[in-house]
Amino acid sequence: MVVLIKTLQVILALSVLILFHELGHFTFAKLFKIRVEKFYLFFDVGGKALFRFKPKNSDTEYGIGWLPLGGYCKISGMVDESMDTEALKSEPQPWEMRSKPAWQRLLVMLGGVLFNFIFAILIYIGILAGWGRSYLSNEGSDIYVNELAYDMGFRTGDHIIALDGEPVENFGMLQVDMVRNDVSKVQLLRDGDTLNLYLDRSRVGDMLNSPGMFDIALPFIVDSIPPASVNYGGGLRPGDRIIGLDAIDAPYLQDARPILAEHSGGTVSALVVRDADTLQMDVAVDTLGRVGVITKAPAFKVRDYSVLEAIPAGVAYTFESIAGYVKDLKLVFTPSTEAYKSVGSFIAIGQVFPSHWNWFSFLNILAMLSIMLGVMNLIPIPALDGGHAVFILYEMITRRKPGVKFLTVMQIIGMILIFGLMILAFGNDILRLLN
Repeated sequence: MVVLIKTLQVILALSVLILFHELGHFTFAKLFKIRVEKFYLFFDVGGKALFRFKPKNSDTEYGIGWLPLGGYCKISGMVDESMDTEALKSEPQPWEMRSKPAWQRLLVMLGGVLFNFIFAILIYIGILAGWGRSYLSNEGSDIYVNELAYDMGFRTGDHIIALDGEPVENFGMLQVDMVRNDVSKVQLLRDGDTLNLYLDRSRVGDMLNSPGMFDIALPFIVDSIPPASVNYGGGLRPGDRIIGLDAIDAPYLQDARPILAEHSGGTVSALVVRDADTLQMDVAVDTLGRVGVITKAPAFKVRDYSVLEAIPAGVAYTFESIAGYVKDLKLVFTPSTEAYKSVGSFIAIGQVFPSHWNWFSFLNILAMLSIMLGVMNLIPIPALDGGHAVFILYEMITRRKPGVKFLTVMQIIGMILIFGLMILAFGNDILRLLN
């Protein structure tokens, strides 16, 4: 059932994004009176389609292809994915793209990317107006490290103050910001002392492929004890902090879990700090390895927005996300970082979605994917919008129009590169599943 829910979310999200992207090309083409022969979700390879129709008095055929690897607009007078160049052998017609000024053709090619970014802005405005913006505050939050972070010099209980002199506000973005911003110096607080930790940039690949370097170190502080708890009416009280279990130091909740699992269904000796006193007491453990208390929650910050406030905030958040993803792509195309190993396909996208339907999560992921699709299409690879835009810009600068044969060859090269990226993405996903 979980796989089905995730699969349906992936199909819905990608279908919406592809349609919106192609709608950008379609809208600008229609605006400049350029004929759009086909508007398709997925590819109708071999002329086969799951669904197609052509409205009366319309030049456009709408349909759903059988190969679910994207979608396309077939615009008259353009070398595209269909590789249909027969019509280009005749004299240019007024309704063809090749007859239009370069600036109009440029807008048609960039229309899809523009619509992706506009779509993300609209989603973020809706999210901020409806839910606000919340994040895990770095203020007062300490790190709980994994093996890689420990090997790089971090220690559980450290508090990260700044990255290359920039104060840290969002705890959840620590690892991402270290990688994206090429951070070399981390200022941190350890046992009351301020230290500078210098990062080895050769470990960027390890950082990219080791999610969860920094968990938030959760002190085992009792906030409340529900009546159904195995410890209700026992020795624990709200405000108590458990710092040890079974004569083993356990200052954080993460330390306590494996120890409690070993004593499930029984009791465990706990070292508890209460006010200025340190107490030793037996604590009951249920069959699931829990003591049945509600612990103190991490420090989340929430900001609410009115609709008017959400508009500029949504625009700013979109451009902030675009800048972040551009930095991610720079890492992918830098072989020394081994960031290419983190490239994923539909399988990786599916793992991002929650196992149950949640509008907040779905819309956040949809906005993120819309930005990713827009930025990816700006890469100057032939066959992508960025590649077509480069050729048009070349024409605008040199006043020389690339020939049909050249564009056809470039389109083939671009398709080969894109399929190569797809093979890399699927290969990475398969390796991750096998491992």
